[in-house]
Amino acid sequence: MSLLKAKLASQIPNLRERVRNLGKNYGSKVISEVTVEQILGGMRGVKSLICDTSEVGLDTGLIIRGIPILELTEKLPEEIFWLLLTGELPTEEERRDLKNDLSNRAELPSYIWNIIRSFPADAHPMSMLTACITAMEYESQFRREYDKGLKKDLYWEYTLEDCLNLIAKLPGLAAAIYRTRFNKGDVIKSKPELDWGADYAYMLGVSEDNQEWYDLMRLYMVLHSDHESGNVSAFTSHVVGSALSDPYYSLAAGLNGLAGPLHGLANQECLKFVLALIEHFGGVPTDDQLRQLSKERLDKGLVIPGYGHAVLRVTDPRFTAFINFGKKYIPDDPRFIVVEKLFNIVPQLLIEQGKAKDPWPNVDAASGALLYHYGLTEVEYYTVVFSVSRALGICSQLVLSRAMGEPITRPKSVTTAWLEKEVLK
Repeated sequence: MSLLKAKLASQIPNLRERVRNLGKNYGSKVISEVTVEQILGGMRGVKSLICDTSEVGLDTGLIIRGIPILELTEKLPEEIFWLLLTGELPTEEERRDLKNDLSNRAELPSYIWNIIRSFPADAHPMSMLTACITAMEYESQFRREYDKGLKKDLYWEYTLEDCLNLIAKLPGLAAAIYRTRFNKGDVIKSKPELDWGADYAYMLGVSEDNQEWYDLMRLYMVLHSDHESGNVSAFTSHVVGSALSDPYYSLAAGLNGLAGPLHGLANQECLKFVLALIEHFGGVPTDDQLRQLSKERLDKGLVIPGYGHAVLRVTDPRFTAFINFGKKYIPDDPRFIVVEKLFNIVPQLLIEQGKAKDPWPNVDAASGALLYHYGLTEVEYYTVVFSVSRALGICSQLVLSRAMGEPITRPKSVTTAWLEKEVLK
């Protein structure tokens, strides 16, 4: 038994007991009310999910298992995955054990190569990724064991097996999609001595043996790993998984949600905006030029990509982490200079015009400029990088959900006519 599985096996009985006690002793206690505005506004702010892996405070940003994300930026993605699942950072022995376990699971099934090559030349990389994940459902241990008659108490074990296999294979799969879709030459084989994030960076082949590039990919994987369970990708995966669909189906479903422009696809839109600014002005614009153009966009009812957040009321600390990285390593990069200028200009404009409750930047406003600098210039691919990272959180949440024995997610819907009548009572 792996050290991770042993750790979880020791923790899960207590987790289940806590859940049973809550239901038994406080099952009828009201913890939240729902307003008409929340029903019409996408269930925003309705407290209706359990998520132990992370929380996002209005004034704090992302906190993973009680630790603010800015305190975790020097950690490896493997360490974050362990933290998400267990609530503890791993020891050096535990980290090595997990790394070796993932390396041993990393080889892709042979049929995946035919699927990758069968896509149209201009297919979106996200459709390639989610199709391949769905195809790999053939490998699901959870589905095979469930079909044999799996005891409910063991659901989490085979869910964990599937999730470990998925996380191990995702960097190689995502890198192969990149190399194939953008005609980058032969697929680059894994270098097992590297950690999970650096190995992904290496297999992309855009900046070989560049330690800064490896550090950026590690940081990216950490920052995008989790963000509560109410975001589109995590919530979609949760709902699909609650039907006991295996992790392959669940993750693919969630990542299809991540591909939406209001969610993960926003990172490519932010960089496109930065690149368009540089092209429009023939180089880095002055502050006055950028202020005037931004004002004109806002006056026309257009948004400034990357500014405003559905949850946060402060600058996204993940944006701060990326800005700190850029200041340290690429302060003279034109794209990064524009990102900094926008940060110094746009929030004040939004405050002046009352355009946003939260005028501060989110993580998408900075990440693309950093990826672009190190040679990953194909913006259509950026959401795939996001997906590899977000799988850490989605899979962690799914394992814990199965461990707690959560039932199928089935909220009650109402008609517009019912709502109109109800508000008049």
